Amino acid sequence: MEETNLVKSLNEPKRSILKEIFIPAGIILAIILAGGGTGWFLASRSIGKPTLTKELKGSAQVVESQKEVGIKDEKTFRDYATGRIEINDNGEVPEGSHKLIRPGGPSQTAYLTSSVVDLNQFLGKCVEVWGETFAAQKVGWLMDVGRVKVLNSCPEGL
Repeated sequence: MEETNLVKSLNEPKRSILKEIFIPAGIILAIILAGGGTGWFLASRSIGKPTLTKELKGSAQVVESQKEVGIKDEKTFRDYATGRIEINDNGEVPEGSHKLIRPGGPSQTAYLTSSVVDLNQFLGKCVEVWGETFAAQKVGWLMDVGRVKVLNSCPEGL
């Protein structure tokens, strides 16, 4: 009759938790961190990017930088003004989605609309706008804005 071992020896090597769990988890974590670091590096490089310009028909160019956005076309957008952009929340004056508060009081306010630039990104900022003036029914100045440039300081009187 053969003897069978009913009790196993305690000296058998245990599978290492280090090899089974920690090494694969460490590799996965390193891959995730490398991907995140690469994304952060590429995103931070684009923050200080130079002005992007694209050529349009004729001599017009699309300008896109942190300080200036729009179409650089002085023939089409020959009118300009400086001031602070706000939303036109006056229900009595439905012309223009935004208004440009300018020195000199309410009579100097320019009402703005734009099919080129998202004016919401400039709310509360002092800017110079270029556009085309349109006939208005209820306001003194209605402008279709084609280009916006953020100013370092507001005009005197704002």
